[in-house]
Order: sequence, then structure tokens, then C-alpha cells
Amino acid sequence: MSIDKSRFVVSPDWVEKQLGAPAFRVVDASWYLPAQNRNGAAEYAAGHIPGAVFFDQDVIADHASGLPHTIPSPEFFATEVGKLGISDTDTIVVCDGPGIFTAPRAWWLFRTMGAKTVFVMDGGIDGWKKEGRPLSTDLPEPAPAVFHTNFNPYAVTSFEEMRGIVTTGSKQIADARGAGRFTGEEAEPRAGMRSGHMPGAKSMPSGTFSEGGKFKDLDSLRRHFEASGIDLSRPVVTSCGSGVTAAIISLALASLGHKDNTLYDGSWSEWGGRDDTPVVTGKG
Repeated sequence: MSIDKSRFVVSPDWVEKQLGAPAFRVVDASWYLPAQNRNGAAEYAAGHIPGAVFFDQDVIADHASGLPHTIPSPEFFATEVGKLGISDTDTIVVCDGPGIFTAPRAWWLFRTMGAKTVFVMDGGIDGWKKEGRPLSTDLPEPAPAVFHTNFNPYAVTSFEEMRGIVTTGSKQIADARGAGRFTGEEAEPRAGMRSGHMPGAKSMPSGTFSEGGKFKDLDSLRRHFEASGIDLSRPVVTSCGSGVTAAIISLALASLGHKDNTLYDGSWSEWGGRDDTPVVTGKG
């Protein structure tokens, strides 16, 4: 019996077979929290999938927002990924170190900006290395490409929209932060930020969508949403600490064919960093 997997997630076997094919681009979007004591750019330089380019989530962002790695303007995104040799018509595979951690954010960004064919690699670069697959230390110098953006504004929820959602309950809120941060039992990693969650939010920690760096099958994902109190027939907005791991929930929703979902880009960095927003603690 075959187990249905996400159509947006591809195996390292498949990726290895495509290496060197025309219009095939591998993007390393590794990014880490300070507590993880890892450096995505340094690890990339030390050994990466042959031909892969490094997508710096701190650089390809809106630096004027005052929040970490906020979605950039379509023009800035197009310029930066064009320098990486990526076109909107390429087949793009995004990966990260542990697998299903920060790659979904870049997957979401590419799709939101208009890329047609974007995947996330299962198992991560850690899995790739463990399996003894080829690595390169050559830093690619891709020919510049033109990325034609077709930005989807409906993929992104602003602070004012989020305030309205919390007030009216018009959309379900799925929070990807760890359970302790959601309940307020653990302090936020950013100093001076309140702990807890938005009223009405449901806890769906980002790590619960994968096992060993591999994305769970569709049946498991569906059961996970149901157990978390999310009705897949209704709209969902995803959130997390800074808009990165929220995209794991967005990937799961898209995998299940859910179309009416959006990502709150400011996430808890914005909501919890203000003093005029309602915050609740406990399992809620």
C-alpha cells in the first residue's frame, strides 16, 4: 500500500538525478536560531549539494520593517534571486540543514512571488550528507537570470488584518512555535517580549509536521490538524516567532489542497513585541 506524500516535497534520490539538468535550481535556505549554534552560510561553504546556491533569509528581506526577515518587495526579491541565477520558470528545489525547518519559508516566498514549480527536499542536507551523496565546495557563479514576479498579496497577512482576525475570529490561527512558548511557560528567545499566544490560536509546533527531517504523509497531516482543532474547511492564518516556521504549516495546508490560507509575516515578533495587543497564556 502506497502512502500519499505531499506533491510539494521531493526525495533526495530525485534531486540527485536532476543535478545538472537545464532550468533545475537547488537552493540552500538554511537559517538557524542562536540556540542551535549552527551557521547556514558556513555550512554551505564547507560542503553543499553540487550547483546549489545559498539563499540568505536575513538578506533577502525587508530591512526597513524593524522585524526579522520580513517579506521583501517583489522588486528586491527579483533582483536578489536573479543574481542567484534563478528564473520564475525554473524548477526550484529548496533545502535546509535538518529538513523541513527553514526551507518551507523560502518555498512559500518563491511561490508568493510567482515561481511556478517549487519543491522542498525531504530529509535536509544533514540527511543528504548522512547518505553519502555528492557534495561540492565550489562556489557557483551562476549567470544572472530574470525573475518575473507575480506577487500574490493574499498570501500575506498584515498586522492590522491580524488584529481584525483576532477580534472577529474570521480565520483560524495556527501557531508554529513550541508548546512552552505558546502557553507562556517558556520565555521568548527575544528579550523583552511577552510570552503566550493570540486569543483563539491553536498550537501546532513546527517540529510535529516531520520526523527525522522527513515530512509526514497526508493522512498524518490531516489527523494532526483535526487533533489540533483546525477545521480544514475553514480559512487559516499561520504564525510563529518571526514568520519562518509558520511556512511549515502553510506547506502542510497546501499539501492537503487547502487554498484559503495566509501567513502572518510579523508573527510573534510583532504581536508579542507590542504593548497594545491581547495575549493569553495557558493551553487556551
